[in-house]
Amino acid sequence: MTDTYARTTTSAWRNWAGTVTARPARTESPASVDELVDVVRRAHADGLTVKPVGTGHSFTATAATDGVLIRPDLLTGIRDIDRKAMTVTVEAGTPLKRLNTALAREGLSLTNMGDIMEQTIAGATSTGTHGTGRDSASISAQIRALELVTADGTVLVCSADENPEIFAAARVGLGALGVITAVTLAVEPVFLLTAREEPMTFDRVTADFDQLVAENEHFEFYWFPHTGNCNTKRNNRSAGPAAPPGRVSSWIDDELLSNGIFQVACSVGRAIPPAIPSIAKLSSRALSARTYTDIPYKVFTSPRRVRFVEMEYAVPRERAVAALRELKAMVERSPLKISFPVEVRTAPADDMALSTASGRDSAYIAVHLYKGTPHRSYFTAVERIMTAYAGRPHWGKIHTRDAAYLAEVYPRFGEFTAVRDRLDPDRMFGNDYLRRVLGD
Repeated sequence: MTDTYARTTTSAWRNWAGTVTARPARTESPASVDELVDVVRRAHADGLTVKPVGTGHSFTATAATDGVLIRPDLLTGIRDIDRKAMTVTVEAGTPLKRLNTALAREGLSLTNMGDIMEQTIAGATSTGTHGTGRDSASISAQIRALELVTADGTVLVCSADENPEIFAAARVGLGALGVITAVTLAVEPVFLLTAREEPMTFDRVTADFDQLVAENEHFEFYWFPHTGNCNTKRNNRSAGPAAPPGRVSSWIDDELLSNGIFQVACSVGRAIPPAIPSIAKLSSRALSARTYTDIPYKVFTSPRRVRFVEMEYAVPRERAVAALRELKAMVERSPLKISFPVEVRTAPADDMALSTASGRDSAYIAVHLYKGTPHRSYFTAVERIMTAYAGRPHWGKIHTRDAAYLAEVYPRFGEFTAVRDRLDPDRMFGNDYLRRVLGD
């Protein structure tokens, strides 16, 4: 019995939010590319599908399978840092939090990132994880090359120069093209960001939205439903010196208020929905301005311990304010009680086939509900608004769109499916979710 066989299990898998459960025929944890190739070839011989899974932070069933589930827990670490090319090559299963801290020790950083860092690098990029940025795009847009094991066990290296048509698709590949084993990312010397967090009214932030985006490298805001209040965050590069938040104030803002008290508020709201508007008013009024300066991952990211479900749509950036105002009006005239803020971010256009920002400057509108709260009515109403603006759903978040709709809003949709037909004609990496969003 090989080491690979020794790491085979048959336990059930559940995602972070508890929205998806899968019972694979077996779960494998290969420790090398060669072992992974063997896993794929044995699955093919057994007639089983294959799906890699990261930390389960997707709300959709993109990683679910009743075949072979591949856990990348042993495919972690940095393979190489090329200071001349300013790139880092990292194993696919490496969590973003480990990558960020390792890069910081080397005096390096990613240019932009999302607001949590629990995901694996392959999982985050395959679903199009993003932060907010005027000029800098998603993590996938920072990929310079990737290594992919295809359905027949071939190991492909893809970049702008090598297998460029696969590269254009696989950077946001949904796990549909193969199993990513390594990713090469652009990096830069570590820098400082000054974060300015400030309460602002909904009317003001929407009226000044274009200006706020244009004047700041990274702008985002949260609107508290049932109120006219928002919290804004502006991150811009700084010459320093570093001035991180104090340990006590950081704990109060990021743990006590954003996690501990928010958890209690959400629990009360779920048990007593009529209390939610009053709680929202109190929460939004409790916000205060703060400014601090630190290295990127300590500014971009924050702990998220309150579990939730989420839907997020990317709309053309010029339509964002209209969509937001329509969303606010819908909440105000409905009986819905929404305990979670609505998050708004931006991204510049990029060149990846299935990126939510493919070919157009985009704004992201994300809605959340506390885990265990019925979400269908709210999410259905939000989705109706977003699709009227040609919205593109985040691949890892709840939505009901299918291939027919997605082919209309992604000009390069057919390019992606053609690469899929070539690499995986028998749909070894398919599942029900991919069948719905990509067709069969």
